[in-house]
Parts: sequence; structure tokens; C-alpha cells
Amino acid sequence: MLENCILLSLFAKENLNRMSERQLNLYDRLINEPSNDWDIYYWATEAKPTPPEFENDVMVMLREFAKNKKREQRLWQPDLEYLFEPPR
Repeated sequence: MLENCILLSLFAKENLNRMSERQLNLYDRLINEPSNDWDIYYWATEAKPTPPEFENDVMVMLREFAKNKKREQRLWQPDLEYLFEPPR
């Protein structure tokens, strides 16, 4: 689903390099366990409540990111070069 691809890939680019191992595991679980991708989008945008098993600090970070308070244009997924950049 394009909306999640954009949201999750931009979130990953901004946050993965500073997440703890526990947070990385929570993020991995979030993007792999729900059977319906729309659920992740609805939880991140607060259209539906997040189930308790996915309510954690990573979901809080994702919801905050989804608010886009800086009003950035988020129309495309980032190039994958960021995966090979040294952490900031």
C-alpha cells in the first residue's frame, strides 16, 4: 500500500539509526505482524485506536511522525542510500 510505503520508509530513514535494539524489534514486529496494512496506517494517523499489543514508544514516535508538524512534502519513498550512510 503506497501510503504505508511512504510513511514507514520516511519514518525509518529518520529514526532507525537512533533506535535501540528493543525499539528496532518493536518496529520489526509492527511492520510484519499485522495482517492488514491499512491497520498500521489507521493507527499511525489515529483514525483507529492502536491495539494494546502494538501500543509502545515506537508507535508513539510513528504517530508523532505522521502528524508532519514541519509540513514536509512526503510524496516519494527515500532512496535507499541512507541505509549505507554513517549514523548521524
